[in-house]
Order: sequence, then C-alpha cells, then structure tokens
Amino acid sequence: MSHRAIFTLGLCVTALVLAAPAADARHARARHAASSLNRIQHIVVIYDENRSFDNLYGLFPGADGIPNARPEHSIQRDRDGSVLSRLPPVWVKDTAVPDPDYRSDLPNTPFRIDDASGYGKPLDVKTRDLVHKFYQQQEQIDGGKLDRFAAVSDSGGLTMGHYGTPLKMWAVAQRYTLADHFFMGAFGGSYLNHQWLICACTPEFRDAPDSMRAKLDARGWLQRAPDSPATLDGPPKWVNDGAVTPDGYSVNTTQSSYEPSGLPPSPADARFADPTAGPLPSQHALTIGDTLSAKGIGWAWYSGAWNAAVEDGARPMDQRHVIYKSDHDAPNFQAHHQPFNYFAAYAPGTPARAEHLRDGDEFLKAIDAGTLPAVAFYKPQGNLNQHPGYANVQAGDDHAADLIARLEASPQWSSTVVIVTYDENGGFWDHVPPPRGDRWGPGLRVAAIIISPFAKRHFVDHTMYDTTSIIKFITKRFGLQPLPGVRRAAGDLTNALDLRLH
Repeated sequence: MSHRAIFTLGLCVTALVLAAPAADARHARARHAASSLNRIQHIVVIYDENRSFDNLYGLFPGADGIPNARPEHSIQRDRDGSVLSRLPPVWVKDTAVPDPDYRSDLPNTPFRIDDASGYGKPLDVKTRDLVHKFYQQQEQIDGGKLDRFAAVSDSGGLTMGHYGTPLKMWAVAQRYTLADHFFMGAFGGSYLNHQWLICACTPEFRDAPDSMRAKLDARGWLQRAPDSPATLDGPPKWVNDGAVTPDGYSVNTTQSSYEPSGLPPSPADARFADPTAGPLPSQHALTIGDTLSAKGIGWAWYSGAWNAAVEDGARPMDQRHVIYKSDHDAPNFQAHHQPFNYFAAYAPGTPARAEHLRDGDEFLKAIDAGTLPAVAFYKPQGNLNQHPGYANVQAGDDHAADLIARLEASPQWSSTVVIVTYDENGGFWDHVPPPRGDRWGPGLRVAAIIISPFAKRHFVDHTMYDTTSIIKFITKRFGLQPLPGVRRAAGDLTNALDLRLH
C-alpha cells in the first residue's frame, strides 16, 4: 500500500473515530430531550379572542413591539396609494356617520386607546368591533406593506389603536415565556382560525350557493362596489363579501349543521340545525382530536356555557337566551367558536361528542381536582374572551390570570404546559409582516404565552410560530400521526421550554 493510501486511510479512520462520539452525543441529546418531553403529562390551551400582538403587547418590555415598527409599516394609505392626511373617524356601525364617542382628529400613526392622547378608553371599556375577515386581512397586509388597515376597516382609525396599561397577563408573561413572533394560522376571523387550531385545514362547502361566494378582483382581493367611498369618507363597500371562496371553501363565519348554532333547530330533530337555513355541511377532515384518540390519549374541548348553549340550541330563535346573547348577564356563547361541533365524528348522538365536548365548569373542577386529561382546550364564553364589540380587555385578562393561578395550584401543575394565545388579530394593526406561507395563511401576529414549570423564565421567544405550532407540539409530545396542513416552517414551541432534567 502506498504512503498516500495509508495516509488517506488514516484520515478516514480518524474521521470515523471522531464522528462516532459526535453521533453518539447527538443521539444522547435526542434521547435526553425525548425523556424530558415525556415529563410533560398535560397540555392546556386557553384560546382568547381578537387581539393583535401590538394591540395588547406592543409596549411589552423586551418584545418586538411598536417602537420597532418601520415608518412605512405604520403610515396608512388610501385606495389610490396616497398617504392619508389623518386617520379616519370611527364609524357608527353600518353607516358612514362618525361616532361622536371617538376622536376624529388623530394623526396617521399608531396611538393608545387607553390614553387621553388617543381615545381615553381604559381596559374595562368596550370598543366597537372591527372587520376581521379572510379577504379584508389580505388587502390590509398588502403584500407585507401593512399600509391598508384603515382603508379596509369598517371601524376607521380604531384599527391603529393599542393599549399600554400593564395587564395581569403581562406579569404572567414576564415570569414565564412570551412568544413575540407567533402568527395566527389563517387569514381572517375566529371561525376559520378555530378550524386551523384543531385540523390545520379550511372547511369545504363545494355546493355553496353563488350568493355566498365572494366576488374578487384581478388581485384576488374583494371587489369593491362602484360607490365605495374614499377612506376618510366612510367604510368600504363590496360587490359581494361572501363567506365562501369562488371554488368552494368556507373562510368566513358559517354556522354548523349541529346545534348549538346561530341557526334555528331542525323541525325533525332539535339537536341539528335547520338544513334549509344554509349551514356548513358536516366536515370529515382529520383533527388533532382524532389523532389523540387513535393513540388512546385523553382530551377534551371545554367551552364556557356549553351545557346552557346545548339547551338553548333546541329552542326557537326568539326564545334563546345564551347563543349570541349579550343582554344582562347572558354568557354570549359564540357558536362559531366551537370547531369540533362542525365535524361528523362529533355529531349529536356520537360517543365522541359526549366524551370530548364538555362544559367550562367541568374544566375548572378538573383543574382543582387534578383530573384534567392529557390535552385540554379551553374556550372562554363570549363575555370573558376579550372580543371587541361585546367584551372588554380587562374582564378577559382577569379571567385568564385567574385560570393561571388556579392551574399553578393544581395537583397536576408539576407536569403541565399551558399555552395562552389568541385566535386572530380582530382587525387590529400589527407592525410585523407575516411570513410567506400558503393560500390560507399565516395571518398577522398574536401573543402567545407559554406557562409551565418547564417554561424558560423571564424569556421572550423570537422563534417563528403559528397556530399550527400548537398541533405540532401536541403531536411531537404524544407521538401522533402528523396532520398534513401543519406548516413545516413553524416551530414546535419547544424553544420556549427548558427540557433539561433537574
């Protein structure tokens, strides 16, 4: 053998000798991480409503907040691309009349809702709702320019508002981990983002009537009506702001075929919605609930006022007191916030429905008793979910903070990870363009707080996540079948955790 061959062979052997320990170390780290991950026995997801990251956490210390906003992402433009001279008024709902309860002279820049320089409305005061739909959000994002929020909103300048008063959940986030690059799973509103939370999919409605199908322009945006006013003169008008895409996907609020829903009950069976009222057909896509059940992992979707809403759904519309009712002490149950209620696997009368769709009071009892299943989703009732228009920030924030204190005192706390996040931005501006994804999203940033004995302390996590990261985390922890819609680029939340064995 030549000297060169011997030398080469020696290099190869050396490389193998060096590589073997390195590979062993990698495998050991992987085994170690898996062992640590297995210490997590319970995952709790608390899903609040309709607040962009900047709207609530834009002034949070250490986060990628409003002070980091580029001027070109803050200044709002009219339909023709010209810079607005000021922010438009907040319109009285469904009119072009300025609402006298809001200032109409604010400069074209983000402002504080809870400060006298803005609207002077504290956290416990409701504001009006803002449009937050699939096509409108894409136009507001404007290819990442983020300059058409005011031009597309039906609430004028309110879209550029945020809060600065520290929240109780700020203190929780400061003790644990705040993810400041967590994006809503899909463009648009609550209905679609609840679907993406459980299945990373968009519901199909292939036979939707033409009246429900959105009319789009050449850019894929909603087609504006010929008499749609300029931004400073009134909210936009559309040719047909439909709930269904031209090719048959349901992207804006559509009611379920099963009660409780926003439709009257079927005369044939009050557990079902009237089929003549245009409900979404039963869905059959694979959900995280299905993959958990396939592995024998316990789980539940807990919803505030669920039992009362089930009873309410069997009543005629004019006798209801719970579903979409906000008068007096009504819980304002939001039927389109119940994603499993759209799937045939959880239809009325199925064993899976009785086992997995539960009332919010059961969630509280399970926390205290230490009997939560391995995975628990919790949806607050309407008056506690922070949704603009029918809920204020303060009540929902107090509710979330109380839940965290209760979970920290639970017998299961030492093995629990809690994720508190928001379904979508609620029509509010955010200064960070969402990453490139697919046809459905991701949409704008929302806050996500990871709370656990395993969570990194006093940490702001800049990892790119979206709503499907929750599915990815649950799937990784329990070794489930992956759902096809989960985005590869989105993190799995483990960077927010310290998985070292203590």
